[in-house]
Amino acid sequence: MQTLTIRWQRLVDASDETCPRCATTEQEVHRAVAHLRRSLGPVGIEVRLETERIDEAAFRKAPLESNRIWVGDRSLEEWLGAGTASSPCCDACAGAECRTVSVGTQTYEAIPAVLIVRAGFLAAGEALRCDPTASSPADSTWNPFEWR
Repeated sequence: MQTLTIRWQRLVDASDETCPRCATTEQEVHRAVAHLRRSLGPVGIEVRLETERIDEAAFRKAPLESNRIWVGDRSLEEWLGAGTASSPCCDACAGAECRTVSVGTQTYEAIPAVLIVRAGFLAAGEALRCDPTASSPADSTWNPFEWR
């Protein structure tokens, strides 16, 4: 079985709090990982989630590192041909300019599950092209693109 690792990092302050955009992204990351596990397990790909905390000192030095996602060994933006920018944030971020992601004409402060799933499918497709022994699902009703 192959492993696809989704890695997400965000600021967590001394009070163990994060900002609303990172809190929303956290929910979306968990939704995406659950969907990818259901979709990719039948073809022999295990999806693993790693989360990393950035402390306040590291955040002050590089705020755009917060709310960042990697799928496999590439950034979410690389998989999607997306861009990054920043916008003022609040709460734990204390008004810092925090990471945003732009796909086409849409800019996201919180990263939606659908973007993470899309990047996961792209990464899985690449992995499966490289592995001719990958299994195919036994259940003919399996549909990796069905959103649950």
